[in-house]
Amino acid sequence: MDSVGVLSEQAGSDRLAGLDWELIGAAPRAAGLQLALDEVLLDRVASGQRPPTLRFWAWSEAALVLGSHQVLANEVDLEEASRMGIRVLRRMSGGGTMLNLPGASITYSLYVPAAPFADLSLAASYALFDSWVVAALRALGVPASYRPLNDLIDGRGKMGGAAQARRRGAILHHTTIAWSIEPELIPRLIRIGRPPVVERGVRSAEKVVSPMTQHTSLSREQVEEHMARWFTALTGARPGSILEDEEAAARELAEQKYETEGWLRRLE
Repeated sequence: MDSVGVLSEQAGSDRLAGLDWELIGAAPRAAGLQLALDEVLLDRVASGQRPPTLRFWAWSEAALVLGSHQVLANEVDLEEASRMGIRVLRRMSGGGTMLNLPGASITYSLYVPAAPFADLSLAASYALFDSWVVAALRALGVPASYRPLNDLIDGRGKMGGAAQARRRGAILHHTTIAWSIEPELIPRLIRIGRPPVVERGVRSAEKVVSPMTQHTSLSREQVEEHMARWFTALTGARPGSILEDEEAAARELAEQKYETEGWLRRLE
């Protein structure tokens, strides 16, 4: 472990391989439902009703997703988002605002008990939970690496960003990787570099986005399948699925929380 407490790639792989994982493949869902599933599955892992789980997402609609500690007015150009028909929502984890478009990103979440990782610094936990992705992408010739605290980079810019939430002895770690994106969309929709409306809340950082399509001729689906196979080979993860009661709980939570104006504007 180095001076900032970031694990080596091999040490990270060993830590992940020591758990009994389930892997859930991507299924298209509305943005609010996807966000609610994160909370439901995190709670199931915390209560011992579900094993450590890796879940891939598929976005069925365009969405701007704020971090839990961001002020809406500071982060999003609501007029532009409305004009483009892009939903604006808030997730339970921290970090900056992410633009997610159907077919344009790779998103995954890990839900794990906190106890096996209690000795790690925050920086080390971020590096650990994305270490398998860095290795998987490098195997495809993508020059991926990790930049503290929560970025996946390729030498040109930021390919992806991660965020975490922790509750009741469990950790949610989720990452969105830019597959393809029009770079000019980011400053149009996210108020990066613009003066804050109010002097509070976490601001989104100004970073160059570098989509993965620059590095591979494979399709997004092929890359995602490769990532799933890599994780399975590393950890022995078994195939899983969202249970009916988990889906039902998430639909109710989306309606009562993640799709409401009260949750979106909770810091105003």
